[in-house]
Amino acid sequence: HTYAIQSISTGIPASTLWRRANNRPSIADKAANQQYLTPQEEQALVEYVLRLADNGYPLSVKFLRSLALIIVRQRSSNFQITDPSLKVRTPGKNWPQGFYRRHPQLKARRLRAIDWKRDGRHIEDKVRHWFDIIGRELANPAILLEVYNMDETGVLLSVLNSLKVLVSKDDLRKHRGTTMKRTLVMAIECISADGRFLHPLIIWPAATHRSSWTTHPTPGWHFSCSKTGYTNTEISLYWVEHVFDPQTRDRAGGRPRLLICDGFGTHESLEVMKFCFANRIILCRLPSHTSHKLQPCDVGVFSPLKTAYRAQIEQACRAGVSTIGKPHFTYLYDSARKEAFTPRNIRSAWSRSGLFPFDPSRVLRECQASSEIQTTTPVEAPTVSSNICHTPNTSDSFALLRSEVEQDTQNLDGVCKRRLQTLSCATERVFAERALLLEENRILFEQNNEKTCRQSSGLTVLGHAKVMSYEDIVEAQKKRDMTVTEQATREKRSKLGASCFRNRRRSARRSRRFKHGI
Repeated sequence: HTYAIQSISTGIPASTLWRRANNRPSIADKAANQQYLTPQEEQALVEYVLRLADNGYPLSVKFLRSLALIIVRQRSSNFQITDPSLKVRTPGKNWPQGFYRRHPQLKARRLRAIDWKRDGRHIEDKVRHWFDIIGRELANPAILLEVYNMDETGVLLSVLNSLKVLVSKDDLRKHRGTTMKRTLVMAIECISADGRFLHPLIIWPAATHRSSWTTHPTPGWHFSCSKTGYTNTEISLYWVEHVFDPQTRDRAGGRPRLLICDGFGTHESLEVMKFCFANRIILCRLPSHTSHKLQPCDVGVFSPLKTAYRAQIEQACRAGVSTIGKPHFTYLYDSARKEAFTPRNIRSAWSRSGLFPFDPSRVLRECQASSEIQTTTPVEAPTVSSNICHTPNTSDSFALLRSEVEQDTQNLDGVCKRRLQTLSCATERVFAERALLLEENRILFEQNNEKTCRQSSGLTVLGHAKVMSYEDIVEAQKKRDMTVTEQATREKRSKLGASCFRNRRRSARRSRRFKHGI
């Protein structure tokens, strides 16, 4: 009756109250005893995973099973030496999913691999410098929304990704037949801050242009050819003179136009800078290795463009097109542009890059997330109450718990005291080994990060954010004149050397003839 009354007043089932009063384990305790790792072992694994993530090397989910197996093997081994003949049951294939569901501080997510040069902790200073420079330009009331961003993008003619499809339940095929053509066609695109986009310049990877490649009507488009398939100085100059300037001059009405581009060398040739200076076009160069964060085209436009292009290829293949080549490109690319280059996507790209509206924190928040490396978690000073309720996780908290246990066990016999002493010594040894391993891992992580940064930086001078001015044109002209002068000097020396060589040969022939009396 007592359990029933307490159940009514507390809302706890009477059977649960009876089990607690008779020291029966709860369902959660039973589940913990049946798990592959003990709760303390799982907590140690959680701390290790979080420490790896803080150091910039997040652990793959598929490696969780191997780490759990290592912990189980280590239960009966000394330090890091395991018995190879020891047979241990491996965790199940779904154990990792249950592991991070039991620990809400962990979350499984898919991360894209990126070059160390583009990592947030390495570009934060460049990003701040960029917003300082571009902020002064955008504050100019004469510019208003006459701000543009241009960039090149490569489109593979016909390369499809894996796709989830519907088939018969008896169909065992794992692949689908499709056309594959890895020819890369480049396109120079330009978007404006008010949601508009300009006509593209298509660069064919060929020496000459064929009329069969442009049968689909694309009024306003421009086409060029390049043996390498990429842009060069002549193509960049043509784009500025015949694509960008005619489509933006009338709308600007004599006001300056701001053109943001990356630090590719062809964008800053002497001819391009002269033309931009003469037509009030302000060139702004992005810092190196930051286009994935700061360039609106890369941030919000090119990804939906390529997704839409692949969808057009899928539709063409379903319609019976066996081979997709250059004659199909303009039709497919035109449809993809209409789907991807919407005012909403373009404005979202400028917003995500922190320019319109001007909000540098939009980008800096992502850079600052990985700017500091933490290998240890600060622990509060242990207290009596905390040591009673929680398992000690430091040597100091364990020493405090040990003193409390010794005070509570004054009446134990000598055997029990020796066992407690042995248990205490073993725990202290484990804490010491753990401290050594943590320090070793910290040193290795720092050395590895330093080596990675040093090897990835190279010996080239990195480009910084910059607004091109008349002084840059003068400097480029001086470099051009010096290059031409040096080239002319080398050619003159080579001609003079060849002339001297011919004179020496003539003198040698005359000497031989005079010697033999010819």
